[in-house]
Order: sequence, then structure tokens, then C-alpha cells
Amino acid sequence: MRFDCYVKVNYFRGPQQGYDVDKYYSITELTREFGVSTRTLRFYEDEGLLHPERRGRTRLFRAADRRLLLEILRGRRIGFTISEIREIIQVYREPPGEMGQLKLLMKRVDEKRDELRQKRKDIDETLAELDNVEEACLTRLAEIGVGT
Repeated sequence: MRFDCYVKVNYFRGPQQGYDVDKYYSITELTREFGVSTRTLRFYEDEGLLHPERRGRTRLFRAADRRLLLEILRGRRIGFTISEIREIIQVYREPPGEMGQLKLLMKRVDEKRDELRQKRKDIDETLAELDNVEEACLTRLAEIGVGT
């Protein structure tokens, strides 16, 4: 998974093609395309993840910003925090570059996987406990002669 707009390969979908590098996108175009609010785009800008050009009060996003937004949203969907996404982007921009980014990303993916497995275990345990409570209630209702 590559979070930086300057890399050639998108980890999720392979090479990005069909983007006009000279085209600018308005905030409205991106909100419609990605189904996010203008507030979300402004938040990512405030967090330093996106850097649109400004012409007066108008934000103009480059194709690179658009690709980066795609990666940010994918990262969010799989559970990365804003700080984790920022860190992955930053590692790419500085030495050791792509290799460091990929190693960090693999570490973060392993951590996220472990976190999700623990959540699954917690949910399974909670469901089992709820089953026990329900069974105890049904048993007690039967003992006192109340039908369900």
C-alpha cells in the first residue's frame, strides 16, 4: 500500500493510469467522486495530508492530491489512524524512502491484524456471555413457571 502520491505503484490496485497530471480538481469534484464532505477534505488539509493549491479562496487539487486522497480513504477504511497514515506518508518522503515505507506499512498491517483478531475474540467472548445470561434467564423463567 502506497500512501504517497509520488510513487508509481498503488499497492491496492496496481499502477495508477488515466490521470491527467496537469488537471486540477475542485473540492466539489473530489467530494462527489469520493463521497466525502468538504469538511473531510479540509480536515485532511489541516492535518497536513493534502496540500491543494490556492487561488484566492479556491482550493485546487492536483491529480497527485486525488491519488493521495484515495490512499488516505483506503487507509482509514482498514482502520489506520490519521497519525499512522501521516507517518507512512512521511517515511516515504525521507530516507530510507520506499523500502522504509513498505517495512513500516507491513508492521502497521500486522499490528492492525492483531488488533482486529483481539476484537474478534472479545466479541466472541461477549456473545458467549450473552448466550449464558439468556440461558440462565430462560431457565429461571421455566423454574418459576413463566412461559416465554
